[in-house]
Amino acid sequence: MRLVSFVIPCYRSAHTIGGVVEELRSAMAELPEFEAEFVLVNDCSPDDTFAVLRELAEKNDNITAVDLAKNFGQHAAIMAGLRHTAGEIVVCLDDDGQTPGSEAGKLIRKLDEGYDVVYAEYAHKQHAAWRNVGTVLNNRMTEIMLGKPKELTITSYFAMRRFVVEEMLVYKNCYPYVEGLILRSTRRIGTVPVTHRAREEGKSGYTLVKLFSLWMNGFTSFSVKPLRMATWCGAIAALLGFLYFIVIIVKHFVDRSIPEGWASTMALMLLLGGVILLVLGMIGEYIGRIYMCINASPQYVERQVIRKRG
Repeated sequence: MRLVSFVIPCYRSAHTIGGVVEELRSAMAELPEFEAEFVLVNDCSPDDTFAVLRELAEKNDNITAVDLAKNFGQHAAIMAGLRHTAGEIVVCLDDDGQTPGSEAGKLIRKLDEGYDVVYAEYAHKQHAAWRNVGTVLNNRMTEIMLGKPKELTITSYFAMRRFVVEEMLVYKNCYPYVEGLILRSTRRIGTVPVTHRAREEGKSGYTLVKLFSLWMNGFTSFSVKPLRMATWCGAIAALLGFLYFIVIIVKHFVDRSIPEGWASTMALMLLLGGVILLVLGMIGEYIGRIYMCINASPQYVERQVIRKRG
């Protein structure tokens, strides 16, 4: 039998994670050639999520519960889960029931068509409007910075082969970005249509600040294009400043009645100053992340792992 590992990062999901696991079990029962294991990672949820995970792990020999020492974020939680998997196929999905476990077979079957990674593609996402806008911006960012194919849609529900997982686990540094790790491992990536459900309860753990932080991980951890863009911005600003300098000189000799322009001078200073600060900030972001990696800042810290022993 082929083993499929399900990795589910959990946060404020004490009331939903049990239903997600049961739905996945029912889906796998319809795939007799596969058997399943579940790795449930508590990302330091403030409610009793880990108590639920502990109970599931103690009652089932194919469930592992991992408790992180603090909130490291969804991508770090996924990396923690991946290190506890053994399946030749690994499926990652959300803990809130919006990503339907009943359709996991679609992703698994699609891999057999020759793909290394398969993402769920939603016709209608049941997120808030600002989250949908954020998804569009994130897809655009990965196209520009990471070389993602334009027709590929990236979501939090995906299946991948074992060799992709092993390549991802080579990455030991802090600030993991799952999409970047996948895109640097393979380009044989497909999609399959899947239903996106409305949230059963609660609200998304993502805020604008967390989304911005996630985007910065993608910007700075897997691409130097932001630095190149900053260089181009600096070069363009310098060129505009030089051209404006020529205009000022020509006006001075052509029309001596033109007074010295305070407004134009200030505008030029603000333009150049803004570009300089932008470039310095981008460089500082890279240097800061290098510093954190050199000091061995952890990708995640496990407080405990619960696994039933047969």
